[in-house]
Amino acid sequence: MKKIKKENAKIALFEGRKVRRVWHKDEWWFSVVDVVEVLTGSTIPRRYWSDLKSKLKNEGSEVYEKIVQLKIIAEDGKSRETDMADTETILRIIQSIPSQKAEPFKRWLAKVGHERIKEIEDPELAANRARKIYRAKGYPEGWIEKRMRGIEVRETLTSEWKNRGAKEGIEYAILTNEILYGTFEMSAEEYKKFKGLKRENLRDHMDDLELILTMLGEATTTRIHKDRDSKGFERLKGDAKEGGEVAGRTRKDIEGRTGKRIARKKNFLVLKKKNKK
Repeated sequence: MKKIKKENAKIALFEGRKVRRVWHKDEWWFSVVDVVEVLTGSTIPRRYWSDLKSKLKNEGSEVYEKIVQLKIIAEDGKSRETDMADTETILRIIQSIPSQKAEPFKRWLAKVGHERIKEIEDPELAANRARKIYRAKGYPEGWIEKRMRGIEVRETLTSEWKNRGAKEGIEYAILTNEILYGTFEMSAEEYKKFKGLKRENLRDHMDDLELILTMLGEATTTRIHKDRDSKGFERLKGDAKEGGEVAGRTRKDIEGRTGKRIARKKNFLVLKKKNKK
């Protein structure tokens, strides 16, 4: 079992009740017993969850296989192992609980499912939803349009990677880092540290020029793939490096003319905090 850093252990609140959670494998994992207690009001939530877990196992549910034991702070202040589930699994568990308190979640899941099916049929709906989310967070319209265009460029690039033999996950990450490093002389992880980010999406904290240069690197890489008909990870990696270098030369040209660095430590989180003061 991997050791979980103490600072990653936090409390989420649901209807005024505490639900323990930890950051593990790049996502939040929630205490199943805590969620069961909140939704059922049971005085013995561990027994309730034990019975439900057995029922799910007997039914052959995949939910049972996705539960993991992680250490988390108990009521006595000691760190103990308990059943934890990621967001998707928690939502599936909620669907299995016959409780009035669970009904709002079930209705919400049905609504979200219906919306996603419609978005598959009409991708423009997904784009419009993303715009609404960015507006609600306070992003300006000009930035939103660049971000949306960047998403299109990225999707076109990853589609090429998929069709040309790259594997999702680690190989996509390596190819992305080749482009980013060529463009900004920083990997994605280094760039996030530079901006003081942790779990946040790096691109959501880039300014206009950072987004444009990122798009240039990815769009150039896509064009190189197509023109060379590159196939296989190694050839794609070489193309990605060249695509990043093209954007990197543009960045250096701008920096030489302006006397200012393009990559900025400022991000949306910082700007948002300043606006609240």
